[in-house]
Amino acid sequence: MNVNKFTNESERTTVKVKPGLTRTTLSFVDSLMLCKFHEDKGTIIELHTHEAAQNGYVLKGKIKFFLEDGTEFIAERGSAYVFESMEPHGSIALEETILIESFAPMRPDYMDGN
Repeated sequence: MNVNKFTNESERTTVKVKPGLTRTTLSFVDSLMLCKFHEDKGTIIELHTHEAAQNGYVLKGKIKFFLEDGTEFIAERGSAYVFESMEPHGSIALEETILIESFAPMRPDYMDGN
């Protein structure tokens, strides 16, 4: 069983995912994971899928999400969003953006550095 129930962000490792994108994995159990993402303006996350459902909240900035069918949504501070398991989605950061995202079940590929 993978578990990290209690944590302080200062105790976690921030991982550079790609240029302009970092992730800090905060807490998790096998069924759920919470992460913080920081994206520089202009960072693009290509259309992709993953097994975990994804729910998020914008703490700072502005980001455009897009779906495979052409649907787009501009999210800014205070906006929330959700993507189902295997739902193709991507994004582009329109400003420096900070996101809090949860994944269910947890993503083993996001345990690196923690």
